[in-house]
Amino acid sequence: MRTPMAKREPPITVRLPEAWLRAIILGGAALGLGAAFAVGPLADWMISLFDSAPGPLRLAAALPLVWAVPVLTLCGGVAGAWVAGTWRKENPVIEVGADSVVVYDATGGCHVERARIAEVFTDGRELVLRDAGGREHIRTRVDSGLAGRLQSAFEQQRYPWHGAIDPHEADYTAWVDNGPGLDERAHTLLRMRQRALADDRNGAADEARDELRTLGISVRDRGKVQQYRKV
Repeated sequence: MRTPMAKREPPITVRLPEAWLRAIILGGAALGLGAAFAVGPLADWMISLFDSAPGPLRLAAALPLVWAVPVLTLCGGVAGAWVAGTWRKENPVIEVGADSVVVYDATGGCHVERARIAEVFTDGRELVLRDAGGREHIRTRVDSGLAGRLQSAFEQQRYPWHGAIDPHEADYTAWVDNGPGLDERAHTLLRMRQRALADDRNGAADEARDELRTLGISVRDRGKVQQYRKV
């Protein structure tokens, strides 16, 4: 007689809800519609006050209302679609399965076996997965609005969820260039990462973080300050 296999929970996917993205697009269109009725009075007010108004504002105000409504509504919707698309790109898709976690972002995907995960938590606006030795498998930025969905997904799949506080919070140190406690290679990588972040070169910053991870150093950001922890 066969023993019935235990039923496994299907993978749970956490991503920005499509309803949120559609709301951004519709909100942009609604702002464009409102602007169609406001540009005329706004342009007249600026001209009466400053004897001038920005060229795009004057151009929009010159449109007949029958044209201004569809044109500005469309422009608002396009702007909303751009914002929604950017928001989507900035947030990963996280698949929480019974045996593994897969994180998909703009650079590709990262797969981590459940047996290698000892801590899962959110640290500020980042989701962090660590092993039993304290090394980070994944540290990825997620929208704060997804925190509850992430907690529910990991708890439902019975992962070791640690909430919104890093269990090693007290072990982090603010990085000071050439300060004690790190060798020259670590300082060089932290220096490179700081410059990459200042230049909005997120790929280069992630590469420096990955190399620091191989040296047994975890790094995170608090405002414009890098903080590190030796594992």
